[in-house]
This record gives sequence, structure tokens and C-alpha cells, in this order.
Amino acid sequence: MRRWTPLAAVCLGSFMFILDTTIVAVALPSVARGLHTSLSGLQWVANVYTLVLAVLMLPAGSLADRYGHRAAYTTGLVIFAAASAGCALAPDAATLVAARAVQGIGGAAMAVTAFSLLGAVYQGPALGTAMGVWGAVSGLGGAAGPMLGGALTAALGWRAIFLVNVPVTLLTLVLTVKAIGPGERAARPAALDPAGMALFAVCTGALTMALTWAGTDGWGSPRVLAGLGAALAALAAFVALELRRRHPMLDLRLFRDAAFSAVMICVLASSAAFACLIYTSIWLQSAVGLGPVRAGLALMPMALTTFAVSTVSGRRVPPRTAVTGGLLLSGIGCALQAHLDGGSGASSITLGLIVTGAGVGLMIPAMGAAVMTAAPPERRGTAAGAMTTFRQLGQTLGVAALGVLFQNAPHDTAKGLDHVYLAAAVTGLAAAALAFTALGRSRALLEGAQ
Repeated sequence: MRRWTPLAAVCLGSFMFILDTTIVAVALPSVARGLHTSLSGLQWVANVYTLVLAVLMLPAGSLADRYGHRAAYTTGLVIFAAASAGCALAPDAATLVAARAVQGIGGAAMAVTAFSLLGAVYQGPALGTAMGVWGAVSGLGGAAGPMLGGALTAALGWRAIFLVNVPVTLLTLVLTVKAIGPGERAARPAALDPAGMALFAVCTGALTMALTWAGTDGWGSPRVLAGLGAALAALAAFVALELRRRHPMLDLRLFRDAAFSAVMICVLASSAAFACLIYTSIWLQSAVGLGPVRAGLALMPMALTTFAVSTVSGRRVPPRTAVTGGLLLSGIGCALQAHLDGGSGASSITLGLIVTGAGVGLMIPAMGAAVMTAAPPERRGTAAGAMTTFRQLGQTLGVAALGVLFQNAPHDTAKGLDHVYLAAAVTGLAAAALAFTALGRSRALLEGAQ
């Protein structure tokens, strides 16, 4: 039993930080009433957490390589617990958004160290088993967030969705200190890159704000155009800076490999299904008339299917098949949900949620194991940071971009949700075609995960 205690510690932490990317979905109407905020404000309650995660993944990976992965993980747990308490006690929307941002700092440190901690403890078949279980728990965390959020909101109020993090995170901290050794630091860790961090933050932040504003102001709005211009300029400066650095925060030369580039694009695309949950929850409560608990239960088929498929797919399905097939199923599942009208109910999306959950369950273990085993041990933090950055960036941009489509039908949430699911379906199917083509030509990166 002691052999799997480190896995329990990593899975608990991963479950909590991933859970918080979607647990607010069902609670948003209650948060709006309690704090007197608007839909735009609600988007930032959801968006700021994943935005900070996306911005800080790469820096957190570098810091983990420098100071030790267990140290980074435990520090992240402490920050996450404190910020969760701050969210629960927030007196207004601005304080809640600020506390969610701090929560993202802790979540980033927890996210980038999960792969490396498992890789340091388990080898061979045990590593495949650990990755499969981790993938199942991670998928369950993202997909079960709405159900748990609904149950807690209905029983104890929206503040409970944050307060519950505190005891669970402290338990995870105790398990980690007892079961996982301090490990080794990189012999020659990469130098910190404050300028690169700042430029990446400006790029992702400006792009997310521009997409969020576009939903209310329109694409021709001065601040939307200014945000897009700032994001493009920051991206160009970031690329130029990283290409000149001897030890860049993100080695852009990796993207010359077609397989690596394809995996990163697939990671971005895989987040679309989770981004849809925010707007599905709003539709279930505002149009269908479900309460928080029933809305959360309506989304449970995706969570249960994700957990079941992830548990068995980690060691039995070849990575190329898992990534391509997972994206294909995710796209098909979203397409199956894009047929809503005024008479649609919760059962109208059940089949689509099951198919989407199967796709997500296939992808998660394959992507994680592939990137983890492809990276040298001393750069696992940075490699994990790159993958989790793209995953969180995909979810952040997905919530913002899909929000534009959802808000284009302000008086017909079913029609708006149709647009959201059609966009997610096209994204998944296009990424599946890319994965099948690119990984078929150059599978070196993925073969290391087998």
C-alpha cells in the first residue's frame, strides 16, 4: 500500500487544481446574485484562474527544475490552500477575482510537478499504471467539477466550493512530505527569464481580454483591436527574445519537430470540450430551469466516462491511436450536442457528453506520458510546463472565444450553445486530422510513451 501513497499525494493535488478550472461553472449564477456582478465579471471569475495557470506554467517549470520538484509542489499546495480560503471569504467580485489569480499561482506549481514526481518514483510498468490512474483522476477532476460545485452550492452556498479545498489540500501536503523524497535538482538549471515571462504574460493576458471584450463590444471595438495588437506585438517580441537566448524559457526550436508541434496543437484543442462546460451549465440553469445539483448531475456522464476510459487506456492503447482517436471522439461528441432548441432538455446532451468523455479519457494519459518520457530528467519540469501551459491556455482562450459565440445569441441560450458546440466540434475534428497526419510521419516523440 505504501508503494502507491506517492501516487495518491500527486493525484489528490492534481484533482484539486483541475477541479477548480470547472467547479465554478454551476455556481456562477449564485456568485452573480451574491456579489452583484455581470456575465463579463463571471467570465473573469472563471478565466483569471486558468489565465494565471497558463502564464505561469513555463516559469514554474523552470523554478521546479532549479529548486526541486517536491519543494515546488508543496509550496504550490500552501499557496493554493491560502488562496482558496481567500476566495471563500471574498466580500466582492474584485476580491474574488484577485484571490482566484493567487489560486492560479499555487495551481501552476502543482501542475508542472505532477509528471516529474511520478517519473521520479515509478519506472517501467508501474509508471504506465501511475500515469493511467493520474489521467483518470485528472479527467474526473475537470469533468466532475460542475456536479460537485452544484451539490456544494445547493447545500452550503457558493463559498463552500472554495472552502472545501483547504482541508483536502492540507491532507495532500502531509502525504507529500511523508511519502515523497526531496529528489534531485537539475545540475545546471536554466537561467530565469523575467523578460520572457513578462512578454508571455502580456501576450496571453491581452489576447484573453480582447476575446472577452469582443463578446460585448464587437470585433471592431477600439479596446478589442488594441488588445489584439498588444498580444501580437508581445508574441513577436517573445519569439525574438527566446530565439536569441542561450537557455530560453521555452526552446522554440522544439517546434521544428512536426510531432512535437502537433502534440502541442492537440493539447490546445483538447481543452475545447472543458471550455464548453461553462456555457452548458448556464444553459441548463437559465433555459432548462435546473437547480445547481441537477445541472451538475446532468453533466456527470462526461465525468464518469472520462474516468472509466482513462483508467484502462493508459497501457492498452498506442499513444498515436489514443491522441487521434480521443480528439475524433471529442469532436463527434460536441457535434452530437449541437442540435438544441427551445424544447431541448438535459437528456438532449447525454449521448454527446458520453462520447466526449470517452475522447478526453483516451487523450489525457497518452499526452502526459508521451511528453514526460520524451524529456530528459533534468528538464522534466520545463517540458511539463510547456504541455500544461498549452492545455491551460487552450481552456482560457476557449472560454473567452466560445463566450463570443454564446453571447451573439443573448436571448436564445440554446442557439448560443449550438454555436459553441459546433465550434468545439470543428476544433476537435481538425486537430484529429492533424494528429493522424503529423504523428504518422514522425512518431519519435510519442513512441517514448509506449
